[in-house]
Amino acid sequence: MACLHASSSLFAKMAVTINDVRALTAGLPRSYEVFVRGRVKFRVGQIVYLAFSRDETLMGFAFPKEEREAALETYPNKFVRPKPSDMRFQWLVVRLDAIDESELRELVFVAW
Repeated sequence: MACLHASSSLFAKMAVTINDVRALTAGLPRSYEVFVRGRVKFRVGQIVYLAFSRDETLMGFAFPKEEREAALETYPNKFVRPKPSDMRFQWLVVRLDAIDESELRELVFVAW
């Protein structure tokens, strides 16, 4: 499981933004941004590996199903369970205000 630091505050100003993700994904082979039903998503080919909530405060990302529960239990202030229809996929959701640039980089590159 990815090594992630504890959040300093649930009410902290957003540590990272969608623009930070754009900067990280800009040079990734075959990665591209799409806008689907009011939401920004990043794909490799036709496979979505990152997706943002409409308000861009949450980022869903590709993550091993078998490690999801451990991440949710270990870092409940960072991670959110995917919506029920996404539970069957290799997917997890993170609060962007709970992570820093280093953690974002790790999540993006592992998801890609």
